[in-house]
Amino acid sequence: MQTSDSARKSWPALMEQAQAGDQLAYTRLLKALVPVIRAQTRKQIADNALVEDVIQDVLLTVHRVRHTYDPAYPFLPWLMAIISARAIDALRRRGRHQQWEINDDAMPEVASPPDAPQQDSQEELAGYLRQLPSRQRDIVEHVHLREMSLTEAAAHNNLSVAAVKSLLHRALTNLRRFGANHDRS
Repeated sequence: MQTSDSARKSWPALMEQAQAGDQLAYTRLLKALVPVIRAQTRKQIADNALVEDVIQDVLLTVHRVRHTYDPAYPFLPWLMAIISARAIDALRRRGRHQQWEINDDAMPEVASPPDAPQQDSQEELAGYLRQLPSRQRDIVEHVHLREMSLTEAAAHNNLSVAAVKSLLHRALTNLRRFGANHDRS
């Protein structure tokens, strides 16, 4: 479904009215956006179920960040940035949770080297993590061990994505330093 240029030109005004509390204008805007969101999302994602999830995620994001839109600027680039970000997030989540089938008969037997049992590696990792400040440790556990997205970790920890990135950077810097100090001893 193609949206006419005149309809698209009304989006900044509708958003401005929605920002001022006009529920009818907001409803009209969201209904007009769905076909555009769907078309743009389908360009990035082939799975229809995932497309519908992304549409809902985009609509929720538009609702959550509608106050950031400035009607003096074009609406479509603002919307496209949100669509792109939510589509990428969905593809990352799907990639992390996708099940890969492996034929066990085709896999060679691999024995762990006797000098590096897995239990020791886990204990060593836990030891390094215990050295981190609690907020840094929580972020590392959420992002790297539980495989949350930065957005999910931010929401879970009641932080901004920028704060999560900063804590994660500091934590990884500290972990590298701990590892380097361990290697020298």
